[in-house]
Amino acid sequence: MVATTETTSNATFIDDFREGIQYFGEPLAGFDELGRSPVLSPDKAGVTDPSDRAAVFQTLLAADALRYLTLQVTASKASGHPGGFASSAEAVAAFYMLGHKNMPTEVGHHAPGYYSAMFLDRSLEDMGINTVTQMRDRYRETHGLLGHLSGYIPGILAPAGPLGQGQHFAMAAALLHRDKLFPVTIGDGGLGEPYPISSIAHFHTAYPEVTNFVPILVWNGYSQEHHSMVSTKTNAEMIAFWQGNGFVEVILVDAKEFDDRDQAGAYVDSTAFSLEQRLAFTQAVLTGADKAAKLAFSGKLTVFIIKQLKGAGVHARGAKSHNLYAHHTLDNPDVVAGLKSRALNPEAWETVRANLQWAGGGSSSKTAVTESVLPLTDLGILPLEEYAIAEAKVATTAMGRLVGYVGQTDKRYIVTNADGNEASGIANINQALKINHPTTDDLYNQAPGGQVYEPLSEDACAGLAVGLALMGSRTLWCSYESFAINGLPIWQTVTQAMAELRRPTPATVCLFTAGALEQGRNGWTHQRPEIEGYFASMMRNGNVFPLFPTDANGIQVCYDWALKAVNKGVVITASKSPLPIRTTLAQTQQALDNGAIALQEIAGDKKVVFAVIGDMMLIPVYEAAQKLAEQGIGSKVVSIVSPRRLYRPSDVAWETCSEPDGQFLSDADFEALFAGDALVGVVGGAAAMLEPVMLRSSCRRDVFAWKRGETTASAGQLFAFNGMDATAIANRAIQLVN
Repeated sequence: MVATTETTSNATFIDDFREGIQYFGEPLAGFDELGRSPVLSPDKAGVTDPSDRAAVFQTLLAADALRYLTLQVTASKASGHPGGFASSAEAVAAFYMLGHKNMPTEVGHHAPGYYSAMFLDRSLEDMGINTVTQMRDRYRETHGLLGHLSGYIPGILAPAGPLGQGQHFAMAAALLHRDKLFPVTIGDGGLGEPYPISSIAHFHTAYPEVTNFVPILVWNGYSQEHHSMVSTKTNAEMIAFWQGNGFVEVILVDAKEFDDRDQAGAYVDSTAFSLEQRLAFTQAVLTGADKAAKLAFSGKLTVFIIKQLKGAGVHARGAKSHNLYAHHTLDNPDVVAGLKSRALNPEAWETVRANLQWAGGGSSSKTAVTESVLPLTDLGILPLEEYAIAEAKVATTAMGRLVGYVGQTDKRYIVTNADGNEASGIANINQALKINHPTTDDLYNQAPGGQVYEPLSEDACAGLAVGLALMGSRTLWCSYESFAINGLPIWQTVTQAMAELRRPTPATVCLFTAGALEQGRNGWTHQRPEIEGYFASMMRNGNVFPLFPTDANGIQVCYDWALKAVNKGVVITASKSPLPIRTTLAQTQQALDNGAIALQEIAGDKKVVFAVIGDMMLIPVYEAAQKLAEQGIGSKVVSIVSPRRLYRPSDVAWETCSEPDGQFLSDADFEALFAGDALVGVVGGAAAMLEPVMLRSSCRRDVFAWKRGETTASAGQLFAFNGMDATAIANRAIQLVN
């Protein structure tokens, strides 16, 4: 163990970034020769010779500094996850020292390690964190360093929470920025998710020329609470796994090969080695990282694997190092021992800080690709086409025409779909933009370089679309409503990150078609309207806008609005069946502003207001209104286009969003739209989408909503099966007014 001294007073380091470091150690042997003068500078953004002794020595210092800060900061709150990042420290330090700091991660639990890196490269100064004391104070606190990575943190490329997502951000960034490398750490727990490897495989098939991203597998043998499921693989088997999934180059650095302490097991802790062997291991990592970067830039799909025991150099090893518990305070013996073993001398901290600051050309908060707004192509005025009232038109097809225009104008624009555009009435998108496919076939509108990305995985569809939007580019994710649920985790991650992002970026825009009511003969497997409940709950975030255009005119206005929106999640849900035009373009603009629009009003002794969500749902409602008229009961049909606008401002966390949208329908205007003797909410999906109306209405009221799926021959039969056909709706309305 390195001799350490505890700082009983911080007087020496008042207003110095080292203020708050609890322990300092004696200099490592060779520090004066190899560690005192930083190898990087304003004129040198990365190590050019990975065999240079000083560069290797200072990479080791950086790895230990990252471990130390990760453990001290988490222990200051007895909360957080130091173990996983600790096993990757040499790899992260190596890529940073080489100047490759645009590094997203798949592992949210590695957050404190990346916060430590952003502190040392001075990015956190942008949020008022200048000292270790301040970093400790603001870790896992409101408006501080969140428990998992977020777009709120300066220098952090992408959010990280659920496993299996980080590769999407790396690939999206690589597609937009061909001159930069995007290493992305993936835990061996995340490797067990079904998506990372398949999404990379499809991306590489579609974009074989884009290889400037490098997965870094952190192979440490353990997941959160037990051995990882890939812990039994041999090195040869792991290499074969990646090669079998299309990787041309697999670079594996195994700490076991450098162990001079006879540690048991396949996974060992490099911090237990002699200094000579620690440096040998670090040089192998630095050399391997440099090779991986050069291969990636040369057009070869490359993976870098660091194999090292989880928890290397912190308070515990294996799965026990994954997170801290209440007793893991800064006074805990295991934590103290871990900190003392990694303690650096004060001058070493200066060296590490200088290197990480100048690596990559400056602090990540200034140089990362996500720290500036990506210029967008001017789309001009969209060529909206206004259809005549009562004319039957397919809404999705009307939007598809505009999507083709956008893609032809903005060559970066990408549409993602799980091989179903034609089935959704938007074959015109494929015709205009072409499916990106290695096989040219005019019959199927496919060719290399197309702008329609069609993996069969909804996660891969959503992942690339939202990753590109987060990075600053326009996209559209198209899906059947019934299957989109499989892509929502990554969409939710990004949309919530956009709510706190420190710069404007294009909204994540979705088009969900072929709703449950159009899928009668397919049965419940294709009837999944619970997705609307997902969005209904997210509306309260403040930046989520589900849109339900009334018709083919309305969908064009909704899409035009979505294209101009920033830092929002916009979900357009529409039918692929020809339905009557009920609104003008101007009326839909009014509906977007107010949330809803009255389509029809019939006078009578009493007035029933129908609050309707969905284009196809209007069919039984109009029929029900006619049934009421025959009995002298008046009605009003209101089409809800943007339910988010119908909440009260206090219902929604809109003011907490970085790009706040505080437009809500006033009480007076709400009464003008929805007041009557009874209110009947009707939705072809989840009842929760009607919550804004039900909260504000004081009428006698009821809801007709989706219950469950069944195989039927027509939409009408599916309405009836769910108790929401015209007769049922009319009968309930009569009960309410009587």
